[in-house]
Amino acid sequence: MWLWLYFSRIPAMKQARIHPNKARHPSADWQAKMPAVARSVADNYNHLHEQPTLFYALMIMIALLGQQDMLGLTLAWLYVATRVVHSLVQVLAANVVPRFFAFAISSVVLFGLLLRTAAVMLTAG
Repeated sequence: MWLWLYFSRIPAMKQARIHPNKARHPSADWQAKMPAVARSVADNYNHLHEQPTLFYALMIMIALLGQQDMLGLTLAWLYVATRVVHSLVQVLAANVVPRFFAFAISSVVLFGLLLRTAAVMLTAG
């Protein structure tokens, strides 16, 4: 997403003749001049710094506890897969409903991973 962000946003800004200094603030009116795909990529990039940070913390906890097992591995990869689907749907499709379902599924998987990690922490002590 990081590369996609730059490969879509910079050309779109050039085409719309948006000076980089006008892009200082994300809520500025310059975004209305950007194509929907470039805005969607930027939105998704920002989303990947929100909920997934809990996933990263859980993965660090599991590694530090030395509690890697098939259930944790399956949940972790399922979360990654659903987030990839969410990213692709957000950027490539205008319909919000499939994106919501991808997000909801990833949230349920993340919650399961959180519960599993909490259980491991309680039994490890």
